[in-house]
Order: sequence, then C-alpha cells, then structure tokens
Amino acid sequence: MGRTTPTYRDRLTALEDEWGPFRRALRRGDQRRFDRLFAYARDRADAAGHLNHADPLAPVWMGIALEQERRIAELESRVDALADA
Repeated sequence: MGRTTPTYRDRLTALEDEWGPFRRALRRGDQRRFDRLFAYARDRADAAGHLNHADPLAPVWMGIALEQERRIAELESRVDALADA
C-alpha cells in the first residue's frame, strides 16, 4: 500500500500546532487575533488545497491577506457611505 499525502487541512492543523508556543506567549487579546488569522486561512483551505504549494505557509499568508483585503474594502465602503450622508 502506498503513502498518502496529507491534505492541506491536515498541514494547516500541524502548522497551527507548531505555532502553539508562540500563541501561548501572546496576551489574551492577541491570542484571539492569532486564532482569527488561522480561521481566515481555514476559510480558504479549499483553494489552498488546489495549490499544493511546497511551502504550506504561503497559502496561509495569502488567505489572511485576502480576508484583510476584503475587510478593508468593506470598511472603506462604509466610510464612503457615511461621508456621503
């Protein structure tokens, strides 16, 4: 029987575990922010799994960047709406 390749979600879980000591050293509020960043990466795990990148952190950073870009655009839209009012 051949070896199986771990899924991206498996690799993401392993990365999150690897970063556990860093997370534990953060203040409580920053721990929640840290968790949110990994949630952003998990939200895009399907797309990241299609990439099959050699560096499993690359799609994590892109997933985080995409979510932050989405949030910035949403906030800009809200600011524009308030400015127009």
